[in-house]
Amino acid sequence: MVRAAGLTAAFAVFTAGDLATQEPMTTAAVETAADPLFTSHAMLEITLEMDLRTVVKDVGDENQHHPATLTVWDTGGEHTVEIEVETRGHFRRNKRNCNFPPLRLAFPDSGTEGTPFAGQRELKLVVHCQDKKDEYEQYVLEEYLIYRVFNVLTDRSFRVRLARITYRDRVGKRDPLTKYAFLIEEHEAMAARNGCTVLEVNAHPLEFSPAETARMVLFQYMIGNTDFSIAYLHNVRLLMCPNYESVAVPYDFDWSGVIGTPYAKPDRKLPIRSVRDRLFRGFCRDEAVYQQAARELLERKDAIYDLYRTQDGLDPKRLERTLEYYDEFYEILDDPRKFRREILDRCRET
Repeated sequence: MVRAAGLTAAFAVFTAGDLATQEPMTTAAVETAADPLFTSHAMLEITLEMDLRTVVKDVGDENQHHPATLTVWDTGGEHTVEIEVETRGHFRRNKRNCNFPPLRLAFPDSGTEGTPFAGQRELKLVVHCQDKKDEYEQYVLEEYLIYRVFNVLTDRSFRVRLARITYRDRVGKRDPLTKYAFLIEEHEAMAARNGCTVLEVNAHPLEFSPAETARMVLFQYMIGNTDFSIAYLHNVRLLMCPNYESVAVPYDFDWSGVIGTPYAKPDRKLPIRSVRDRLFRGFCRDEAVYQQAARELLERKDAIYDLYRTQDGLDPKRLERTLEYYDEFYEILDDPRKFRREILDRCRET
């Protein structure tokens, strides 16, 4: 990871023989970097045993690591790994918002060989937030699918793996709980898979790759998400890739309009009242850049819709609601006048 005051300073960290001359990783190297966890989309069956009450209550600023036993079933049979878990996040770690916080799983240096978690160090686990409200599992599935949508658009994206997790209390004070969750690829692994380096910089969005940024902000517009900022490193990871190409990779989509969680609210400074209202947040660039990004999204429409239509567990009513929301987006892309009015003419100058 490189820290710098801006992209110009960040570029200066590297010599001419470093990142600029890197070649993209081969397909085999990419698969090896992510193998075996993120090379399959088959849902994992997992049991996570820990002191549930202690973990769930540990949501303060000085949260701790807690011992846990992870058991996973795959085609190779049953595997058990001793790990550590800690609570994470900001909004969802607050008890007023969620009674089950997101987790981070830390794996040992050895003992994962031959399991789906071989080679992993730490992984974010996105969980259901509310135990007794079934719709929160639907939100998990929908956020998982949003990550998959961005995977369809670019390899410079976070891979995810869906899981059905049974949480067991090792002290016997809580009943077992089985819910959907998903694991997110670690950011440095995602960067390495793409031959890139993670940056933490203060930089203007216009300093980043025009094509990559146009794709990213159109994707955010598609899902109805305004909860991100390149300049403030909010829900994006910044990468420096071969030939000094700088890229912003988005994550954390539970506040997007396509999901419409009850807690999601737009920033008061924005001219929208609901996250379901789309607002284009991209900066003004050459029109051709946005036109090309729009063509890519149009070309991948069927693949995106198929992700939702083939997802087991997704409620049919939510499927219909989601695709109708995406239909509205594609109507804008298909109509030159709407595309200009809703996107090109609404780009940000500053």
